[in-house]
Amino acid sequence: MVKNALQAQLLKAGLVDAKQAKKTNKQNQHAKKMGQNDQQQLQAELAQAKQEKQAKDQALDQEKQQQLEQKTVMANIVQMIKQYQIKDTDGEIGYQFIDEGKIKKIYVNQTVYNAIVAGSLLVARLASSNTAQANGYALIPKALAERIEQKMTGYIIGLQQQQQDQSTDEEDPYADYVIPDDLMW
Repeated sequence: MVKNALQAQLLKAGLVDAKQAKKTNKQNQHAKKMGQNDQQQLQAELAQAKQEKQAKDQALDQEKQQQLEQKTVMANIVQMIKQYQIKDTDGEIGYQFIDEGKIKKIYVNQTVYNAIVAGSLLVARLASSNTAQANGYALIPKALAERIEQKMTGYIIGLQQQQQDQSTDEEDPYADYVIPDDLMW
């Protein structure tokens, strides 16, 4: 009945009686069971914390991946604008446009000005509107501007305004009157 050698020696010596040894055994068994339950509960909590950490890490990795993809798209757009921009546009005619609520002005020659007014060339930013550094502007063909606008908005100036201007209201009493865009003040 005695499981422990120390308990057997204590019983032989008469320091402990059988009742106390039995009680001590029961307490030890109860402590072991409780310890196992606590350990199982602790392991369950650790497993749950590990799963939560993995889910959080996965969400952070996904967010970082999206940011990296967005930066890649932005770099590709800037590269496309720089590659296909119309060069030799310097001239004496000022073309004014609105960018982020401010009137900006670039100087172009007559043929480029006519192309801008006709809508075949559009003004593009060399940096996105959500970045703080606006390096300048470039003139690009309309087809390229539409492709860029499909990928990411904020680079092409005036494209949405042109599309809104083209969709006129049917009940507009002034729809028959053409408003010239190339007026010089």
